[in-house]
Amino acid sequence: MPKVPASPVRVPDAFDKAILRVLQRDNKTPQRTIAQEVNLSAAAVQRRMAAMEESGVIARNVAVVSPDALGLTITAVVEVHLRDERTATVDAAKRLFGETPEVQQCYYVTGGISMVLVIVTRDMRTYEALTRRLFSDSDLAQRFRTLVALDRVKTETSVVIE
Repeated sequence: MPKVPASPVRVPDAFDKAILRVLQRDNKTPQRTIAQEVNLSAAAVQRRMAAMEESGVIARNVAVVSPDALGLTITAVVEVHLRDERTATVDAAKRLFGETPEVQQCYYVTGGISMVLVIVTRDMRTYEALTRRLFSDSDLAQRFRTLVALDRVKTETSVVIE
């Protein structure tokens, strides 16, 4: 889950945006290298990075792991229709899906579907057991539809910074 900002949201300026572009390419780029690229001192880069982390502009620092390297062969996009759209139902579903490690992404959406999930599992047997727990045996879901990915064409974590 993304970190809740401890301080007011920082509006990134041109230097912050330049730093963010570098960090999205490679979060392990040394601060002195970033400083040279964005034309600031390493200390200024460090202060700006800390401020962006504190304010929530930088939500997390993570490693992007290849599912294939760990034998996670099933990637499924799942459309979930909740039994109703009451706040208690939606909040319970958000909590359940948010706490499930196999759910890589979860979106509460419009358009006739309640939620869209991206789920990654080891194999189809594991996926089936997970769907029973999350959907079939849960009173939250009315129905669900699975789209199994044949190939990961693009999986990015970066956002466009203008």
